[in-house]
Amino acid sequence: MIISKDAILAVLRQRGQHARAEFVDRELPDRIDSTQHGGLLATLHLDLAELAEHTSP
Repeated sequence: MIISKDAILAVLRQRGQHARAEFVDRELPDRIDSTQHGGLLATLHLDLAELAEHTSP
């Protein structure tokens, strides 16, 4: 699944995790492959279903 970096940033900022959002913004590409970056998504406690809600069609 390809996820927009903006969706991840929105979730992290909504949670008040601004430092993590800045890290993701600096280190990851605009389109994030959940398979390739699954470990990081898990570390950030990001659920793919939650991210799908923030991804525009």
